[in-house]
This record gives sequence, C-alpha cells and structure tokens, in this order.
Amino acid sequence: MKRSEVNREELSPMMKQYMEIKDNYEEEILFFRLGDFYELFFEDGILASHELELTLTGKNAGLKERIPMCGVPFHSVKPYLEKLVNKGYKVAICEQLEDAKNTKGMVKRGVVQVVSKGTFVDLEFLKEYDNNYIGSVLDFKTKYILTYADVSTGHFYVCEIPYSREKLLSEILNLNLKEVIMADNTDTQLIDTLKNNYGIGMTISSEYLEKDYQEIYEHIHDIYFITGIKHLLYYLVVKELKDLSHVKEVQIVSKEDYLSMDIHTIRNLELFETLRLKERTYSLIWLLDKTKTAMGSRKLKYWLQNPLRDAKEIEKRYDQIEKLNNEFIIKEELRKDLYAIYDLERLCAKVICGVLNARDVVQIKKSLQVLPNVIDKIKTLNFSLNIDSHQELYDLLDSAIDDNPPLSLKEGHLIKEGYNQELDELRNIRSGGKSFISSLETTERERTGIKNLKVGYNKIFGYYIEISKGNIKDIDESWGWERRQTLANCERYITPLLKEKEALVLNAEEKIIELEYSLFMEIKETIKKEIFKLKNTAEEISKLDAIIALSVASEEYNLVRPTLTTQNIIKIKDGRHPVVERVSKDQYIANDCIMDETIDTLLITGPNMSGKSTYMRQLAIIIIMAQMGSFVPAKSATLPIFDKIFTRIGASDDLVSGESTFMVEMLEARNAIVNATSHSLILFDELGRGTATYDGMSIAEAILEYISKNIKCKTLFSTHYHELTNLDRKFTNIKNVHVSALEENGTITFLHKIKNGAVDKSYGIHVASLAKMPPELLKRANEILNYYEKSNKTKQPHQEQLILDLEEKEEEKNILKEELEKIDPLNITPMEAINKLYELKEIAKEK
Repeated sequence: MKRSEVNREELSPMMKQYMEIKDNYEEEILFFRLGDFYELFFEDGILASHELELTLTGKNAGLKERIPMCGVPFHSVKPYLEKLVNKGYKVAICEQLEDAKNTKGMVKRGVVQVVSKGTFVDLEFLKEYDNNYIGSVLDFKTKYILTYADVSTGHFYVCEIPYSREKLLSEILNLNLKEVIMADNTDTQLIDTLKNNYGIGMTISSEYLEKDYQEIYEHIHDIYFITGIKHLLYYLVVKELKDLSHVKEVQIVSKEDYLSMDIHTIRNLELFETLRLKERTYSLIWLLDKTKTAMGSRKLKYWLQNPLRDAKEIEKRYDQIEKLNNEFIIKEELRKDLYAIYDLERLCAKVICGVLNARDVVQIKKSLQVLPNVIDKIKTLNFSLNIDSHQELYDLLDSAIDDNPPLSLKEGHLIKEGYNQELDELRNIRSGGKSFISSLETTERERTGIKNLKVGYNKIFGYYIEISKGNIKDIDESWGWERRQTLANCERYITPLLKEKEALVLNAEEKIIELEYSLFMEIKETIKKEIFKLKNTAEEISKLDAIIALSVASEEYNLVRPTLTTQNIIKIKDGRHPVVERVSKDQYIANDCIMDETIDTLLITGPNMSGKSTYMRQLAIIIIMAQMGSFVPAKSATLPIFDKIFTRIGASDDLVSGESTFMVEMLEARNAIVNATSHSLILFDELGRGTATYDGMSIAEAILEYISKNIKCKTLFSTHYHELTNLDRKFTNIKNVHVSALEENGTITFLHKIKNGAVDKSYGIHVASLAKMPPELLKRANEILNYYEKSNKTKQPHQEQLILDLEEKEEEKNILKEELEKIDPLNITPMEAINKLYELKEIAKEK
C-alpha cells in the first residue's frame, strides 16, 4: 500500500498528523516518534525494513486493511540512522514536542532535524582524523563557486574554481565531500559523474537564505561568494534544520596561498591513502600523525593538504619544531596534557546542535582541567598561541556535573550533591522514603509473623507487599491491607503508610529528574555563551598538537630542517622516501637530487623495479613536507618554493569513466603542460607506454621538448625509450641520470643508486626471471630478444618503406570492403555464409 493510494478522510487522527508532516519531507525517510519507538509507515516502512533488516508488520490506521510499518527503539536509534545515512539516504527525525502527561488529545509533533551524510555531528559515527564536509557548487558559466562546511566543527569555507570540470572534480574529491548541493542549472553530466562514479550524495536546490546568519559573511564583499554561501545556508538551515550558531565566520580560501596538487598527484603520492588498498595505513599522513587529539589530527591533515607558499610562515613552523626538539622534556609533558583533551571542536557543535549529553560535558570539563598546565608550558616555549584557561566555566562544571552521569538526560544522576539546595532537599526526602521502605520488610515480617513476606516495586503498580497464596489466611483485617494485584502464586497488597511513603518517594523522584534536567539545560546555556572562546582554544590546541607531532616525527625518522632559497635550485643530499624507508625490510638506499639553475629536467633511465618511481615520489614528498612546515627525510636539503606539483606515475586505467591507460596518460600530461609554470614540479613516469612504441616515443620526446623550451620548470622524466637520452645534446637544461644495476652471470642485482649518465638496457627478461616465470618461457624470450637485436642492426626502417606498407594495407582493406558490401545478410543461408567467410579468408592470405 502506498501513501498516494490512501483516502485521508478515513485515517485515524494520528495518521493524519503523520501524513501532513511527511508531505513536507518527501525525499527523506521519516522517523515518527510514538512513545518509546520511532515508527516508519508506507513506502518508508517497506524501504527501512529491507535496508535495516527489520520485520515488516502492519498497523491499524482507520482503513480497512493495515498499513505497512516497522520501527526501532528511540534509545538505540543511532546505529540505524548511521546505516541508512551511509547508504545515501536522508532521515527526518520527528519528535513529540510536548509531554503527553500535560496534553489533552493529540500530542504535538514536528521534525526537529534532518540527518544526512554531510551533516552528522555524533562523534561515534565520525572519523576523528577527518572532516565531514558538505558542499555547494554554483555554476556561473565563467567560474564555479564552491562553498563547503563541516557542521560537526563549525568550519565554513568558500572558494573560486576556474571553469574546468576536471579542476572542480579534483577539488571535490580532495576535500572528500560527503554531500553536494547543486542548482538546477548545473551540467547533468557533472551531477551523474559525482553521484554514479564517486558515490557522493547529490541534492538539487536553487533556494538561497536571505535573512539569517548574515553576520558570518558580512566581511565578504564578493557577490559570487555571498551567493554561494546563501545557497549552502538555505539547505543547512531550512532543509536540514541545523543551528549554525557555532560558525563564527566564513573563510575565503585563496588557492594562490598554497601549493596546488590535483587529485591524481595526491593519490599517486599516497599522501592520505595507499593506491592499492585505499587505506590510511602506510600513507604519508599515517607516518606523520603523532598527534594526541582529534583536532590536532585534522589540523595536520589540513597542513598536508595545503602546503604553504609563504616562506615566513614555513620558517615559523621550522623554528617551533626546532624549539620543541631542544625542549624535549617540556614537549613530552605537553603530549601527556594533550592526551587528556577531548575533541573540543565537535563537542562545541554538539552544544549548539542539541545533541549534547552529560558525558559530553564531563569531557569538556576534563579538557579544560589541563589547560592551565598547557598555558604555562607555552609561555616557557615562547609560542604565540592564545589559549584561554576558561577557569570560571571549569569551576562551574566541576561543581555541578556528576563525574559518571548516564547517557540519557531524563534518568537523573546528572548533578552533583551540594550544587543546588532544592535538589539536595528532594534527594533527602527520597532517601528517607526509600530507607523506610527498605526497612518496612523486616518490620512487617516481625509484626505479622509471615516469614516469606517481601516488599517490591514495579513501574505499573508502584510499591507493594507480596505474600504467597498459603499465607492469605493469616492476614488480619486490622492491618488495613488493600489488595493491589493477584498473581498465580502470590498476592500483592498496599497499606496506607506504604501508599503515603510511595507518593513521597515517587513525587520526589519525578521532581528530582525534572529539576536536574532544568539545571543541566541552564549549564548548557552557560557553555553556549562561551562557545566561540572554546572554539578558539580548540583551534590553538590543534596547531600546538600538529606542530608537536611534526617535532616527534622529525626525531623518530631522523628528519632535517630544509633551507629555503629564492634561487631555482634543488640540492638534496641523501634524500629518502620516509614511508618506504619505514616499512621496507631491506636497508634503504638514500639518493641525491641535484638540479642547479641550468638544469630543469632529469631524464631517468634504468631497469624495471630499480627504484625510478620511488626516487621521483621521494622528491615530491620532500618538497610537500618542506612546504607544510615539516623537517624532511634527507641529510640536507636546499629547496625553492614551488607553486604546483603534477604527477603521472603508474598505469591506472580509469575504469570508472571507461578511459584507457593511454587516454588517462594524455589527459594527465595535458593537465600538467597547460597549467604548469616555471615554478612548478612535474613528475612523468614512463610516459607514452600505453600506445605503440613509435607513437609513444614520439609523444614522449615532443612533451620533453615542449617542457624544456616553453615551461622550463623542474621535471623528473623516467623512460624506457633509450633514444630519448640523446636529447641532452639538443637541450642543455636536460640531464641524463640512471638507476644503477649490477649484472653478473645472467642475474641482476638492483643497486637503487642514482648515477649520472644514461643506460641503454632495460633488463626486462631479468625482471621476469625474478618474478619466477617458467624457465622455458625465459629461454624463448631471450631467443626472440636476440633475433630482434640482430634485425635492428641489419635493417633500419625507412620512411619510403613505411609508406609502401601503408599503401598495401589500404589496398587490402579496399578489396575486403568491396567483397563485404556485396553480401546481403538478410538473404544468405548459413552454408553460403560459411563459404563466403572462407573466400574472404583466402583473399586476406593472398594479400
């Protein structure tokens, strides 16, 4: 049964209320609160029962037949929400907006929030080291405006993207946006690519928030940026009912301030996840992340994602790392303090978004407790970090909130004794009543002589005296007992005195819960008033944690402070790839990378598996680490400031979009050639191998020539086309280097050492031997290789011969075409078809 098929006039009042609310949330799955359950009806119920593996039942709703329904308990709803949201659904949470006890008739209900992939704020469902961004894209036909926010931290950004679909996709993937909102004029191909190829949640909306939250973008004057901000705000505030009071201001991201890296570069260099397993382990961030807080982990990732181009800011981070390395005792003490600090950024978001519980407040209190120690040590280090101690707030939380409160706010046990006089009095009343009730059992046993008499309690009947059926005859009317409940083996009674004490205890219990909740909400409002100060502290703590992590990494991995230069030179002595060095079982072979102002390109030759790709990656990683403000893996390093890095490393067919290896190669190469400047770094690994030999060699040579003549940026270009090594005679800014290998008695040993000059051998068959190919196969490969080598010495292809071959091929093609055109597929028998196929085959043989 579908909602659209129902006659609403026949529905029960409650279901009419459901239908009215659901009408406003057609795209969302509606969790409708009924008592202790969230219930889902009609299509939502059928969908949720399938996705969540729940039993689909029926509900009487005033119709002749029961409507489809399933439900989940409200106290354990979070895992179900997470499952649906991770599958790409949006969920609208409909709550009871008033207490049923105080209401006559229908309880008022309404949607209090909409949960989607990009707007989760519950800490247990978020990766602590990653931001949870939701973004808006507006297409202005000359440029894109990308606005993105992390509701769980209150960060809000806006930036301009050049009018290139590739650059926009790259930025969206780099930021790992969980959800994207686009206007209805957006290119449908872009929407399909994001949704179907990359699994990003998509929403089409062309609405803008005009009035609220103007204070967060009042410092911005660019009308395009303001439009983008309003677009995202409308979705968050109106569609998803988010309170964004923890957003201080929108930050404009200027791409000119940072080292630019597209998504291919970030993936090829394995900065955040490995190419093969798509996991964080063994990536560069995995190696460097020595942080002690979730905030610090996210800040370190941001630094690695956005390496700086401002030499002064980079040197400032170097100075701090050097200071921490010298003050290693203070550094270790700081790390212990930081370990006690919880995720203040996301806790602040929970305060605003209405999902804060008492345990979260305890985490805030414990975080504030160590701040005075942190502040003292920062002063000793002379770091310019502005951290508030929040002493008044800490004192309030320490005196008010119980150290081990429950998750629910409606169970009591939130507030400490001594904080509120009225609460303490109510607790004394409750305690006295409970003490009386607990002693009543002993008193009544002695008075009545009934040895198995018990005093108990349940939620429906309250307190009672229970005796077995056999002792009913011993009851004296003068005791004043009233029968309350009859069970199979016993009877339960109530006495006037017990009733009086019960009313006292239960009334006090109810008042205590209400008062504790009220006091907690007052404390929450106090925290809310200090939210921006807390966020500022969280930001400063994240910077401190990130810089300490880089200091720890510098000592643990033997990193050195780089020297930044304005000259166009690279001078790295004994450079290393930090991750490969860390995980490799063998001793890592360090290598120099020397490129003075006269050398722009290193043309790298050498055997497969010898380490060419690692050498190229290592240079890029050293540069990225240097510009993020980290020390680098080398004996010494002198580097300029780069503006962009482009890579083409490894043969990765773009199976998602159906593009071949060679097409992907060409697209990535074009991206580098078109966008690189003289201050960029280009890494091309065996470019041109995805097509025929002469094609590939020609393209590789043309690209090398173009870079050397027109761009003149620092370039590492590895190749198996040994003919290219002659280019150093034509271009003085190209230098040949090779990765050395030792060949003895038909076996090869890779030395992994970069040396000057070129090699003219690829050792491909030796590598096949190392891969344990069958001996017979290897022997045949050697025979074929010897044949080709001899043929090449005696016979050189001429242009005339190539033209002749092409003409013959064309003639053959024309004859076959003529014969094929004579065939009528609709008027030929199977036997005639076989005979015709035989004739065509003979023609082909003759030609």
